[in-house]
Amino acid sequence: MIASLSIILICQLIGEVIVRGLRLPLPGPVIGLALLFALMILRDRYTALARGPLRDNAVEGTAKGMLAHLSLLFVPAGVGVVQNLDLLAQRGVAIALVLAASVVVTLLVTAGTFLIISRLMVRRRQSP
Repeated sequence: MIASLSIILICQLIGEVIVRGLRLPLPGPVIGLALLFALMILRDRYTALARGPLRDNAVEGTAKGMLAHLSLLFVPAGVGVVQNLDLLAQRGVAIALVLAASVVVTLLVTAGTFLIISRLMVRRRQSP
């Protein structure tokens, strides 16, 4: 499990280095996740890579274990909110309005993206 966790963290570290080195406007873990995904595809395609922590779906098992305890990662964020209760008291209404607006925008963009992709998939199926 430690070796599998190391692979996940190394991919995240490489993603952070790439993002900071190239000054990309993306979170480093997103690049790290793409790297991990590519590594898993290469492992499945080339059996020579299925060694050590990459064999027997060890990385997948470790990732599932981490996802099972994902709620623990919200504890530091909750502590941060509690530490800034005075800020929430001063600007709570503005923060709530911004959060509500961002939720609406996120829902609209998600629905729009779904509709566009759905229409593209229907066109692709209908074309000969």
